[in-house]
Amino acid sequence: MTTKDAEKNKKIFAYNLYYYMTTKNKTQNDIVRDLGITSSTVSDWVLGKKYPRIDKMQMLADYFGILKSDLTEERAEAQLTDDVELQEYLEHLKNRSEMRMLFSVAKGATKEDVMQAVKIIEALKKDE
Repeated sequence: MTTKDAEKNKKIFAYNLYYYMTTKNKTQNDIVRDLGITSSTVSDWVLGKKYPRIDKMQMLADYFGILKSDLTEERAEAQLTDDVELQEYLEHLKNRSEMRMLFSVAKGATKEDVMQAVKIIEALKKDE
């Protein structure tokens, strides 16, 4: 496998992992706690820096109730984002319950769009 292929596989896995985390309403912290995987490892997977071993891949598939191939094969649906910085920001926001509604509108958004939405939500919360 070439370096280019390996990088593509990491990116596909990262997207799919993030996709299932979002659709199953799970955070990186949930995976760390529930599966006993280190936070740095989960973060590296989500950011596409590393690719999991086959046993961890199966563990994740079982956790989400999906097939391993659902994590490793390119999805036909449009991804939430390919912006790593935005992906990190969204993961941070996902840990805040009042911000979870952003995930239904984050598709196709830029980091600036999301940051503006956060400011609006925070302003609305202050008025409560």
